[in-house]
Amino acid sequence: MLYNYFVYIIANEYRTTLYIGVTNNIQKRLSQHYFDSQNAKLSFAGKYNCYYLVYYEGFEDSKSAIYREKILKKWSRAKKNKLISDFSPKWETLNHQVV
Repeated sequence: MLYNYFVYIIANEYRTTLYIGVTNNIQKRLSQHYFDSQNAKLSFAGKYNCYYLVYYEGFEDSKSAIYREKILKKWSRAKKNKLISDFSPKWETLNHQVV
């Protein structure tokens, strides 16, 4: 199945800070987060050096992706941790896994 939109969770190196976002170009968006972390520091992700992809979900349409993003943002940290652990038990960096 081809996904046009992604909900993603990125973290800092030590996995202590999480950022949840939605995009239609996940590789480009990850590059932007990396650039912000290295240079701008103006965004939340940039300020906290969040650019390690630890979770993602694909969606066919933007409404579904945005709806899921809003749900995840309301979750407790414990619930987000479980979601990520179920997806990737070692919280591996997945930046090069998505296309």
